[in-house]
Amino acid sequence: MPPGILHEQVSVALANWQLDVAEALLADTDADPAPSATSGAPLTSLSRAWADTLRAELLVRRLRMAGFTLLGDPIDDAGGAAEPPLDLHGGTDPGARVDTRTESAGHAAAAIALVRSARAAFDASDDDLQRAAGLARHARIELLSRRVDAAMDEAVEAASLLDPALPPSPLLVHTLGALSAVLADLELMPLALDYQRRAHHTALRLAEDEPGPGGTGLVGDSAARLAALCAEVGEGLLDDDSPDAADPHFTEARALAEESLAGLPEGDPHRPTAEVVLGSALVGLGEHDAAVATLQRVVAAVPAAQDRALLAAAELALGRALRRQDRGTDADDHLAHALALATEHGLPRLRRSALRELCTLHADLDDAARALPYLQAYLADELDRVDERRTRWVELFGRRKSLLETERAAGQLRRQAYEDPLTHLPNRRYAEGRLDGLLAAGAAPALAVVDIDHFKAINDQAGHPGGDAVLRAVAQLLVDGVRDTDEVCRWAGDEFVILLPDTTAEQGERAMERIRASIATNDWSALGVDVPVTISAGIASAARGDDRRTLFAAADGVLYDAKRSGRDRVVRLSGVTQTRAADGAPADPPRPAAPVFEGELLDLDTTPAGDAASADPADSVTDVQPQPTDILFGGPRDVPTPRTEPAPRTEQDDAGGFGPLLVEPVPAEPFPTRPGPRPRVAGRVVGPATGPDTVPDAGEPATDRTPATRAPRTGPEVVRAGGRSTDQVLALVRAARQEHPERPAVVVGAPADTLVALAAEHDAYTTMDHAAMAAAVGPLPEPHGRVVVLGAGSVDAAVAAEAAFLARVGGTEVVRVEDVGVAQVPALLADGSLLEGTGCVVVVAGTDAALATAVAQVTEVPVVAVPTSAGQSGAFGGIGALMTMLNSGTAGVVVSAIDDGCAAGVVAARIARR
Repeated sequence: MPPGILHEQVSVALANWQLDVAEALLADTDADPAPSATSGAPLTSLSRAWADTLRAELLVRRLRMAGFTLLGDPIDDAGGAAEPPLDLHGGTDPGARVDTRTESAGHAAAAIALVRSARAAFDASDDDLQRAAGLARHARIELLSRRVDAAMDEAVEAASLLDPALPPSPLLVHTLGALSAVLADLELMPLALDYQRRAHHTALRLAEDEPGPGGTGLVGDSAARLAALCAEVGEGLLDDDSPDAADPHFTEARALAEESLAGLPEGDPHRPTAEVVLGSALVGLGEHDAAVATLQRVVAAVPAAQDRALLAAAELALGRALRRQDRGTDADDHLAHALALATEHGLPRLRRSALRELCTLHADLDDAARALPYLQAYLADELDRVDERRTRWVELFGRRKSLLETERAAGQLRRQAYEDPLTHLPNRRYAEGRLDGLLAAGAAPALAVVDIDHFKAINDQAGHPGGDAVLRAVAQLLVDGVRDTDEVCRWAGDEFVILLPDTTAEQGERAMERIRASIATNDWSALGVDVPVTISAGIASAARGDDRRTLFAAADGVLYDAKRSGRDRVVRLSGVTQTRAADGAPADPPRPAAPVFEGELLDLDTTPAGDAASADPADSVTDVQPQPTDILFGGPRDVPTPRTEPAPRTEQDDAGGFGPLLVEPVPAEPFPTRPGPRPRVAGRVVGPATGPDTVPDAGEPATDRTPATRAPRTGPEVVRAGGRSTDQVLALVRAARQEHPERPAVVVGAPADTLVALAAEHDAYTTMDHAAMAAAVGPLPEPHGRVVVLGAGSVDAAVAAEAAFLARVGGTEVVRVEDVGVAQVPALLADGSLLEGTGCVVVVAGTDAALATAVAQVTEVPVVAVPTSAGQSGAFGGIGALMTMLNSGTAGVVVSAIDDGCAAGVVAARIARR
């Protein structure tokens, strides 16, 4: 039921507190003949939203008459003992007023549900004008409930939707006028005047475009409303002893009222309003006789039950005119009637004006006994206004503080989005973006991929804290060894990349050789490390046709060549021939290989450990051929793969660069094929693969595996931000909140700009976790149950943080413990205090995948194991950790997908809350 004839009838009945009449009209809303209000309209339609809004206002007015607000708080206008708040969650309150309170509680609960339903429907609409009209009406409902801060929020949002470029329409005039009335009740008279002027100008334009009685009526009504505000501002200036400043307002009010009367025919329902405004303006200008004649005619003509606000305004203006004519007795009667009407029907501005006039009248008559009660009531109302203003200032302070905190959090998020927390170097996300930028600009940078040799042995010998110290020290030595224009980034685990702008592979090789030597000769005993710390590095320079993917694949390939050659060395790939430079011998052409996943470090080392001499220095990066099953289980370590004779060398393709390294693989028979999608693994495809087992790219939508039927969900709605733009994530969150407002929508894997956008759009409803790069929008359940999250090391911290965040959002208390090694488990869990009251344990581990088994062996608490892709280069992007956890011989362990802290947190919360 959008604004129309029936809407106006209901609004008039509500404004005059004719609640039974309004209820009878609302009972016929499904039969409204308006085209946009068809029967059986869906709950999300605008027609149903308007009907719900008007029903909510009806219930709020009934609550107001019963002495309660929308939220069930008592209203104490008389200053007596306040009643307890209503119980909105069921049950019958004891006491004499059981039936009345129960009925009021039902009204409050129903009104809250209607307000939420209507607001959700308005928010889902693409029509900004309809949304603004609904928000203005909701602001009126909040004012009736004495929720000034909520009314201010609704008014601000409505104003933001009223674009000056909107075409003139009756709905626009109606909305601008409604917003002006709300602003006037919020004591924002300058803004109220501005919006009512805009409403009047819009009505004038509409009347010019569409001449007719409808346009004329809109002009007259908007002019009368604007004149009323001008007269009210003028009276306020008179009360402040500023008659010169008040005269222009009264003059404008008079002109507008006369304009309105000239355009309205006799019998038009808007004429009495214009006549009252004209009388008020004449009173302000000192033309009391003309004012009294006009106002007496209106008071006699307007029935008391028709428009009580209009009658109260007429009685006030008439009493004011009679007082200024020294007709005290007559003035007293009219002013007392105006006060009674304003008090009964919740018209605070008219009530204050009537109290002031009565106080002034009896003071002028030297009747202090009668003036004092009016003065006390007036001062009490003024104190209420001061309290409201103080509340608004506190609210404004809180909003400003929240805005600054959001801006500060946004800056921190941006830093965390592009900074590794352990080494404080730029992270992989930054490296990828920076490399893309350099290549897009036509630069020819060199890229060095650096890996710490035997890092697991260092971790085992020095522990995780010692391993972290080595990572920080290596990072610092890398930074110290490069130029100011070069950038060192931590890629993953013990792997780093160095961006060398405007550098050839030969120049990069010399620089990396100096860095390698400084690390190899560094004294590591101060860090408690007794094993040698060395690095291997692969360097490639970009050539025509290269992108980030191919450049990294080339540098990563020669890194493995360095490892196969014995480690602790630097190997470069020639930028001219795109083959590894070694004694001038030509390299073999690339051969087909199994698909390689970016971020997965496949163990293709076919040289027996420690046998550096057996490696052929002339081997190209792709000489060693893995078997298809090596991707899952690793290649043979003790038996070298037989080499075939090199094929004749072919010409480079036209694209140049490292494109030839990424060739179509030979289909492998050992891979079984079956219908349906292949299980997806972490990372993106670097080497292409053919056939039905091709792994989809990260940007492609995942295959929907949702079963045809499923049980109703009660947990959070999860939105995965990977592969989606910020706008797409925001749209999904809005849809989830609209469909399930009772539970939070959780965004995981979100970049910093997406988290900032979520915080800006949902403000106080957003809970963020910087470490997990996740956010929850909506109400969080009360904690019930306890989940403990154990992380094996700092490289697993992001996944552990995500699991902990989802468990907390799922409604449990969460305890996190970091840097837990297998050897520490017995001591950590010995006294039982950590797991006391715990319903589930989440173990996040990559390198130390056996940690889950170790925990399950010493406790009967269910264990959810999360394998991570971080760790050693031979971990196959987490597949090694996954296989270790899946092959656990201990009962009570379930395993999630690789790096899926989200699923682990949700499952753990469900287990712990049972």
